[in-house]
Amino acid sequence: MLDALTEAVLNNASPEVLATAPVPRDYPALYLDAADQDMFRGVAAPDVRSSLRLGRVAMPELAPDEVLVAVMASSINYNTIWSALFQPVPTFGFLRRFARQGRWEARHDLPYHVLGSDGAGVIVRVGDGVRRWKTGDHVVVSCVYADDQEPATHADGMLGAEQRVWGFETNFGGLAHYAVVRASQLVRKPAHLTWEESASIPLCAGTAYRMLVSDRGARFKQGDIVLIWGATGGLGSYAVQLVRNGGGIAVGVVGSAAKARALRELGCDLVLQRDEIGLSPHAGDDPAAAIDSGRRLGAAIRARFGEDPHIVFDYVGKATFPISLYVARRGGTVVTCGSSTGYDHRYDNRYLWMKLKRIVGSHAANLQELSECMRLVELGRLHPTISETYTLDEAPEAARLVQNNGHLGKLGVLCMAPSPGLGVTDPARREALGEARLNPLRLPVAV
Repeated sequence: MLDALTEAVLNNASPEVLATAPVPRDYPALYLDAADQDMFRGVAAPDVRSSLRLGRVAMPELAPDEVLVAVMASSINYNTIWSALFQPVPTFGFLRRFARQGRWEARHDLPYHVLGSDGAGVIVRVGDGVRRWKTGDHVVVSCVYADDQEPATHADGMLGAEQRVWGFETNFGGLAHYAVVRASQLVRKPAHLTWEESASIPLCAGTAYRMLVSDRGARFKQGDIVLIWGATGGLGSYAVQLVRNGGGIAVGVVGSAAKARALRELGCDLVLQRDEIGLSPHAGDDPAAAIDSGRRLGAAIRARFGEDPHIVFDYVGKATFPISLYVARRGGTVVTCGSSTGYDHRYDNRYLWMKLKRIVGSHAANLQELSECMRLVELGRLHPTISETYTLDEAPEAARLVQNNGHLGKLGVLCMAPSPGLGVTDPARREALGEARLNPLRLPVAV
């Protein structure tokens, strides 16, 4: 039986009704148990489905600068895979360190960790210090948990020493029916998108925007050739769109014929398949193999455009980074935001210093960058790249698919929303843009 607040949300109740419906004492969530932290020790091929648990967790108290969001949908990000593998370190250590800051932070140090760094939903409660948001607002949630009392935060929300990623380095994340978030994490939900489409955007699209467009990233400009590893992944699929929108040339590298077909549908200018051009699977461990792969990749790009890439967009990490550094042109830039294949990078430093190249580290996006990115979504210039939608019960299976790199784009997760396709409040705008444009990677439903 549904609690009164959940029932009110599902019935699209007025803000007045939402404000008076009692908050439940607990709620369904996808979480990790601290007792499981050593379960994969010595296991050669760990499976995240073994550690991800679904159950009811206690509702936390709301701080003055926070809101309680009824999460209609979320999505799977690679940080959930790291969390579920307890690698490179168990995330319970993040929660313990956060708890040392004081009363409100101490709430996060629990024997369970509610995961999820994306979310779209309805505000059902606001803290006493919240000014810009109110009960009933439809929002998407940034993953950036910034400390507004740090001086560096006011230059760039990502620079504060206490900046964290919500649902990874904090508790009460988005893979749940309810989530606790700071008001400084909120952006208005695009009215023409569904809940699951909206939830698939903030972390990956915001991260790609900062990496490429922001003056804190690679400073992409018209005409730039941009090499994008994993171009059909969550990050890569948004990077392709941003490059094309900005007058650049998108070069995508993928690992299968099916992903190559999907990438062409996305509008990538040049699609390269790893096995077809002979990229070594050992490039991350063998500098000679990395250089050989770099020569092969560079030759394929020059054969089409007559030039080397201005920018290499790399979140794959160990397996690709030494190739990225080699293949970028003289004076070019490698921008990195992660290392899904491992963070221990080996590369030949001569190709960095002697060719005057730059490495730019990038992490998520500050609120202004995400706001600018979401404006592109509202203008119809950037579209969600969700391919499949799962229920919260099925989220471990979705996470396993991401763990094995068997997915396209983003995998949406319905949390409180009972079915896909809900949440659109501007159907005319949606119709004008067209379903095919809105979901270029959507997989056909089997019949």
